[in-house]
Amino acid sequence: MIRVSQQRGVPVVVIDGQVVVGFNRPQLERILSTIARPKLGASVADAAAMAERGLTTERSGVYVGKVTPGGVADQAGLHPQDVIVTFAGRAVSSAAQLQQLIAGVTPHQTIPIEFIREGVRHKAVLPF
Repeated sequence: MIRVSQQRGVPVVVIDGQVVVGFNRPQLERILSTIARPKLGASVADAAAMAERGLTTERSGVYVGKVTPGGVADQAGLHPQDVIVTFAGRAVSSAAQLQQLIAGVTPHQTIPIEFIREGVRHKAVLPF
């Protein structure tokens, strides 16, 4: 968790209980590198690009490539060639947009998604 103090003048930031005073970039980078970032556990690409290559008929959404065994995507039941179309109730149209939404997820949060498999729309929950 990152929070900003109410002090004025010198910035003071508390990251997971560690106080950083001023713009101590090396300390900030060290602390931030230890914070676990949520990962989908699957390679993804824009569905439109994969449709051009003949790998899917879906032209909107995020195409799922390789799924990491035991990862979040695997736990949610996603398979290669699925196309994710919503994330937390929001339509997703690109892999970059999905990655940005995943970056905002907090640990232990569950996110509902909708995906298309073989032309049929399904619902699942990603257990981050």
